[in-house]
Amino acid sequence: MRNLRFRSAATAATTALVAALALTACQPSDAVGSAPKPDSTVAATDEPDSKTSDKPQPPADQSADNGNGGSADNKSGGGDKSAGNDSANNGAGKGSTTAKTTTCTGDNTKVTVTEVARPINHLLVTATNTGSGNCYAYSAPLLGFDEAQAVTQINEDSRPQAVVTLTPGQSAYASIALGGGDGAPTTAAYKLSVHFAGRGNQGSVGSSANLTLPKGTMIADSASVSYWQTEMADALVW
Repeated sequence: MRNLRFRSAATAATTALVAALALTACQPSDAVGSAPKPDSTVAATDEPDSKTSDKPQPPADQSADNGNGGSADNKSGGGDKSAGNDSANNGAGKGSTTAKTTTCTGDNTKVTVTEVARPINHLLVTATNTGSGNCYAYSAPLLGFDEAQAVTQINEDSRPQAVVTLTPGQSAYASIALGGGDGAPTTAAYKLSVHFAGRGNQGSVGSSANLTLPKGTMIADSASVSYWQTEMADALVW
């Protein structure tokens, strides 16, 4: 009887141990298809944000546009910078535009005639640019004494190397030899009309200047006039 009771107790203990082992082996973490236990060493900040990770993000330039309702340039204050530069350039261009070069005439010059001490029997014609731009003094002044029907002859030896160009305020000079060669100035003269030659030297252009000659002026049929010169001394050589 005692042996039978001992054997029954041992059998019951063995059965309980087997059952405990079976329960341990069948925990949910070991079941096939169950989720693994979280790794306690992974930081919470390393996990993706479920609220933003699945939502597509717009490109950087689009986000800038959406932020201000226009382009990034509009946000900084204003459109295409090159357009502003063009406007500034246009303004500067207008301000710096120079007047067109024209022919010197009685309209854009002040003309005077004066008597000189040397050389004798000479007058000096001066034309000063009174315009806002440059003008060309072509050839020589075309002179008419009193009621003369022909212009005074031009001294071709006085031709300069280049056309005289006058800036505003600058003057051109021409000398009048009242008598040349053996011809002495014996005819009294009172008025002088000064006309201006054009580029092709085919007659006069523009308005003329009508001057009063110095008192006691006498001329000869051989009177002549020099080409326009940039220097007074060069004009008085002739």
